[in-house]
Amino acid sequence: MSSSAAALHEKADYAAPDAYHDAPGAYHDELEKDKLDYAAAVADEDEEEEDSPYFEVRAAVSNKDDPTLPSLTFRVWVLGILFVSGLSFVNQFFWFRAQPITLGTLVVQIVVFPLAKFLEWTLPRTQFSTFGWKWTLNPGKFSIKEHVLVCIFAAAGAGTVYAVDIVVIKKMFYESDLGRGPSLLLMLTSQLIGYGLAGICREFLVYPSAMIWPANLANIVLFRTFHEGSTWTGMSRTRFFWYIFSFSFVWYWVPGYIMPIVSLFSILCMFDRANPRFAQISSGQFGLGLLNVTLDWSSVASYLGSPIVTPFWAIANILVGFIIVMWIITPALYYTNSWEAQKYPIYFWKVYDVYGNRYDTKRIITKDLRMNETAYYEYSELRMPAQFAFTYGFGFAGLSSILVYIFLHHRHEVWARFRDSRNQPQDIHMKLMRSYAEVPVWWYTAMFVISVVLGIVCVEKFKLDMTWYMFLVCMLLPLIFVIPIGMIQAVTNQQPGLNIITELIFGYIYPGNAIGNVTFKVYGYITMTQALFLVSDLKLGHYIKIPPRHLFICQSLGTIIAAVIQLFVAYWLMETVEGMCVDKAGNPWRCNSAATFYSASIIWGLIAPKKTFNDQDYGVTLHGFWIGALLPIPFYFLQKRYPNSWVRNIHIPVVLSASGLLPPAPPALFINWAIVGFIFNYLLKRYRTTWWERYAFALSAGMDSGMAISTVIIFFALSNNGVVMPEWWGNDSSCHAENMPLIEPVPTPTPTPKPSA
Repeated sequence: MSSSAAALHEKADYAAPDAYHDAPGAYHDELEKDKLDYAAAVADEDEEEEDSPYFEVRAAVSNKDDPTLPSLTFRVWVLGILFVSGLSFVNQFFWFRAQPITLGTLVVQIVVFPLAKFLEWTLPRTQFSTFGWKWTLNPGKFSIKEHVLVCIFAAAGAGTVYAVDIVVIKKMFYESDLGRGPSLLLMLTSQLIGYGLAGICREFLVYPSAMIWPANLANIVLFRTFHEGSTWTGMSRTRFFWYIFSFSFVWYWVPGYIMPIVSLFSILCMFDRANPRFAQISSGQFGLGLLNVTLDWSSVASYLGSPIVTPFWAIANILVGFIIVMWIITPALYYTNSWEAQKYPIYFWKVYDVYGNRYDTKRIITKDLRMNETAYYEYSELRMPAQFAFTYGFGFAGLSSILVYIFLHHRHEVWARFRDSRNQPQDIHMKLMRSYAEVPVWWYTAMFVISVVLGIVCVEKFKLDMTWYMFLVCMLLPLIFVIPIGMIQAVTNQQPGLNIITELIFGYIYPGNAIGNVTFKVYGYITMTQALFLVSDLKLGHYIKIPPRHLFICQSLGTIIAAVIQLFVAYWLMETVEGMCVDKAGNPWRCNSAATFYSASIIWGLIAPKKTFNDQDYGVTLHGFWIGALLPIPFYFLQKRYPNSWVRNIHIPVVLSASGLLPPAPPALFINWAIVGFIFNYLLKRYRTTWWERYAFALSAGMDSGMAISTVIIFFALSNNGVVMPEWWGNDSSCHAENMPLIEPVPTPTPTPKPSA
């Protein structure tokens, strides 16, 4: 979750030279020289050997394979299940928190290696025979293929299942529990449809050498560093990781339990905690985030991810987008009272009525969760904080801008790779993969068809307010877009999203249907996203020469395990945590992501886009579509005119995507995130390059992991047992007037009781 362009570039930063990331606009001019230099530095390959036709692949991926290396071993089963279970639990646990942190596969890459070496040293090497199949607990040296398989296994738990949003808002906000069985079916089908689609698309997106998937190259370099050794001296990366892990684990007790005020500390509010204007300007959670500092890693790395693994050019673009949205446009809208903004908080993700009070959906909703038109007009139109409404305009602009940006900057490359993918002979990697049995197409097709059928059963039988024919319409979107968008991502590292399009389509076709809208969005949007996520992992396995059937087993089983555990964690927390999803100051379980999803279900589903945008002043935000399409054009020509100036670093889709997490992300997070990114990815990377290359990723993973484990222990050992920190200055909020509008709301008129018959 972060901007799509930044997140998709961040991993490639490890494998690619600095010039590429500091100047994305000059990519075509400098790629050949940079990649040749990099390849010469990291590879000692004979020039006559057959290799990939693409420099970046030659720089990172070996053109050799040893089919005797162990792959799907007992160690993979143990570590894979352990890590997919652990990541699924921790990431779902944090998803409900006000400051969510996601543990990614980078943590797994680093942590699994010493654990696997321990198993290598301790497990017996006795061979067993089961029905003629010989196997052993310990096949010898832990191989790179095992390492990659464990990470692919665990990757299924590295993010929360998108469909869990529906489960949460139905239970916690609409008070209509879907139930564990239907919820599991919803989560599994939304994931496995994408997986089946991924396998069907292998011929277009995995096999051709032209489909590079650059984000994988960074991972491959790190894997090879572990398994092929290095010439570094001094402290190992693994030992450094454990030192940072220990520090992070101990320190998080301060902001996480003892002194929460340092998590987002408002300097301005300390002069007058009850001043609403001070809170609007300086609150880190519900204001503009000015003069707000943090000593809490979760207030740096939540939502946007660790700044240490994000290239500085992306950090700078996101920061510019944040400043435009939050420090220029938002105060301009608010303090000029545009859209009656002063009736509502300056920054919040809830929706309101025209009187300035929270929108009471119970007054306009029927028992089957549909809108009552008569009650709607008797009650109130929908209102939003001005910043929240404007964010949709930025989202519309971001969607169109990325399409235009890709056309302007990458059209020749995408076309060349498409042409090559159909006409190129097999490269060395495809030839080496002939040694392994391929997964039959019918395996993937069967998974796709069965999942679609079960998905139809799910939406029809369990009151998800979507008919079977709309489900099939929903499936057309990923079927149409997965290959062209997959080709774009395989070449450019950018993935245009379909979420806004799905909301618009269903919202106009079936207005007044909240749950149907979000269900259509989940199946239409996440199916393609999940398919391309799994295709990327298939390409990673292709580069490392992992038997395809081993990949199939690990990906499908990991997906199922992750869904089961995340559903268990979600229900356990919803049913046991007091104050779950309650919007109250100091409550760490505010469910910000679910609350934003709930608001979207009202805006796009229950009220629907015609009433929300076309019939109100918010309709001006729809101009974002054509504005976003035009914005990249002048910067494209400027970059062509001044290829060596700072202009070449401007990336309009990344600038516009900065608002994608605003709300629910705390505004102060962006500033603290950018400061840390500047220190590590500009100063240290430029002036302490060797240190950065060796330890930066390990430091990021150690901070994430230590903080996460500390939080889980604090919850189970203290919070869950009613052990609270005594009230003192350090665990009070620095701003007492958060979320207060400048114009006091007036009481909403109560509905007139209908006379009895």
